[in-house]
Amino acid sequence: MSRADTIRKMLDAQPNDPFAHYGYAMALRGDGRLDEAEVAFAELERRFPDYAPQYLMRFQNLVALERAAEARAFGQRGMAALQRLGNAHALGELQAAIEQAAEQFEWQ
Repeated sequence: MSRADTIRKMLDAQPNDPFAHYGYAMALRGDGRLDEAEVAFAELERRFPDYAPQYLMRFQNLVALERAAEARAFGQRGMAALQRLGNAHALGELQAAIEQAAEQFEWQ
């Protein structure tokens, strides 16, 4: 049984725990199952938009999938959420990742 499968069982037992959703998405990402991780991250954002750690990790996942337009839109949404939450640390990390991706994808 993979780590993602183990965490999925935890998620099924605790569906209202944002950390379980995050852990599942991260385990999928760690297993190289990036498309599945994106689905899990999207569900996390839909259910728990105030869960700050998701923003950098999902952004990085979208970049790894080379989904530039989605990454850019999500990055902007994430920055707005983190500003609203007052999470300057997470905001700074996301801004740095966006700047790096801007070079990779040649965003203006």
